[in-house]
Amino acid sequence: MDVPDILLIFSITPCSLVSGFILIYSKVVMPGLSNLNDKDFLKAFQVTDAIIQNNQPVFLFIWIGSILAVLATILVSLVSIGFAEAWLIVLVAFAYLLGVQGIMVVVHIPLNNHIQRIKIENNNDEALADQRLKFETKWTFFNHIRTGIAISVSVFLLMLLAIR
Repeated sequence: MDVPDILLIFSITPCSLVSGFILIYSKVVMPGLSNLNDKDFLKAFQVTDAIIQNNQPVFLFIWIGSILAVLATILVSLVSIGFAEAWLIVLVAFAYLLGVQGIMVVVHIPLNNHIQRIKIENNNDEALADQRLKFETKWTFFNHIRTGIAISVSVFLLMLLAIR
């Protein structure tokens, strides 16, 4: 087992954990929250998201660790085995960085930050319904996309490790 293989393992582990986390949001958390009224939905999302935004250490370790591991895998693979052999690793790694982390940065973080700024008690039912609609539909749609990408990346990284 060489260094690129070891780094693949170090990428697979946190990427798979991230996949599981966003899968749970896709299939359990958001469908569960969707059964709440608008006020309770927004408040529940604020509360759960605040845990993440308050730098929950295990979450940060896994999430940032996945990014660092993938970047290290790309760099070491390119240096040690060259692009001709590492192109598939690079492609899958970039799919993770763009399709999971990129969507998070471009879509989810701005939506989450917007929800965090809402003063729920200062809004009427119509305003809360509007806020929820704008948030929930977009957030859930893009989370389904990044979930599919994240799971696919984990599977492809495992396959790449197996064939190396």
